[in-house]
Amino acid sequence: MLQSVFYAHSAESAMRALSCLGCLLLLASAHAVAGPVYKWKDANGVTQYSETPPAGKKFETREQARSLQAATSTETPAAPVPEQCSTARANLALLEGSGQVMQDTNGDGKPDTALTAEQRTAQKGLADAAIKAYCPAE
Repeated sequence: MLQSVFYAHSAESAMRALSCLGCLLLLASAHAVAGPVYKWKDANGVTQYSETPPAGKKFETREQARSLQAATSTETPAAPVPEQCSTARANLALLEGSGQVMQDTNGDGKPDTALTAEQRTAQKGLADAAIKAYCPAE
C-alpha cells in the first residue's frame, strides 16, 4: 500500500542526490579551469594578473593554489540504492493497478484519504521520476 510518508522520503532523497551531483560537477569544473596565472607590472607600476602572458614584458608565472582534497578526489557518484529502486517500482505498480490507493494526510502514520484521479496521475509521474533516479538503466 502506498503511503506518502515513504514516497515523500524517496522524492526528497532524489532531489538531494541531484543537488549533490550538481555541486560535485561545479567543483570539478572549477578545478579543471585552474591553471597558471601571470603576474607583471604595467607602465604605470601597477601589478597586473592575467591568464595569458603579457607581450614583450617581464612576468612571473604562478600556479593557482589547489587543495589536496580536491586534487586527489576520485569519487564516483553513488550507485542507485536497490531498496529505493524497488520501492519506486512497487509504488508505480500500485498506482497503475485498479484498486483504491490511500495516503496519510494527517501525519498519524495511517492511510486515511483516497487519492483522486489527478493525484494518482501526479504520483505516477513522481514514481516514474524516482525509477529514473534510483534504478539502473535496463
